[in-house]
Amino acid sequence: MIAVEIAKMLRRPRTWVTIVMLNALPTLIAVLLALTDIGPRPGEGPVFLSSVLSNGTLFPLAALAVILPLFLPVAVAVIAGDSVAGEAQTGTLRYLLVRPVGRTRLLVAKLASIFVFVLLAVVVVAAVGYVVGTNLFGAAPVASSVSGTTLSNEQIAVRTALAIGYITLSMLGVAAMALFLSTLTDSPLAATLGALAFLIASSLLFTLDAADALSPYLPTRYWLAFADLFRDPIEWRDITRGIALQGVYVGVLLSAAWANFTTKDITS
Repeated sequence: MIAVEIAKMLRRPRTWVTIVMLNALPTLIAVLLALTDIGPRPGEGPVFLSSVLSNGTLFPLAALAVILPLFLPVAVAVIAGDSVAGEAQTGTLRYLLVRPVGRTRLLVAKLASIFVFVLLAVVVVAAVGYVVGTNLFGAAPVASSVSGTTLSNEQIAVRTALAIGYITLSMLGVAAMALFLSTLTDSPLAATLGALAFLIASSLLFTLDAADALSPYLPTRYWLAFADLFRDPIEWRDITRGIALQGVYVGVLLSAAWANFTTKDITS
């Protein structure tokens, strides 16, 4: 069942169109930087973007930072929101469950296909970013870390892999929220918009001083903490907090999705 859902996701043109669109903006930014040779000053713009002019091996990280606040969560919410509600809307959910397929097994298969999409999207953006960055800006032997020291290209490669894993985990919180809402409604659009509304509210609260007490618990709070992987030494505090926070959101929301999906009447 898991293999079937993953294959179905990979065969859909929407999957690959979404991934292409995720790569469009970082690629355009790279071309503009190469043509103008004008980058943002350190501390301005997405993390690492000010450093790519001198070392293209950092552009995968800049590309991920560009899509992380908005475009990647939207893509994940669309895919996850459609997972169950899309089947209900087209009338295929009831027929799926007529076969000897338990509801828990189907939900796990949907979650697995969402995870594969998230990982695939993040890896492809990083890979395209590396190709574009190294071809436009070159690959220096060493690169400045966030803390001002130098990291070898081998260290950058290892820490980039860790960053990919961290960003993937961060997006699973979005996926769990959209999947939960997808079990509540027969409308993929409603599930997607509900998940995005939750994330927009989190982003807005994060900017308000009055909401400082809530800040450590907001799902978007530690998304950009992957930049700490490129300090020397690595600062793990926000990274571990981000992992723990996403673990709580994923656990609670997936439990709610399972509880609702396994007990609801399927009429579509």
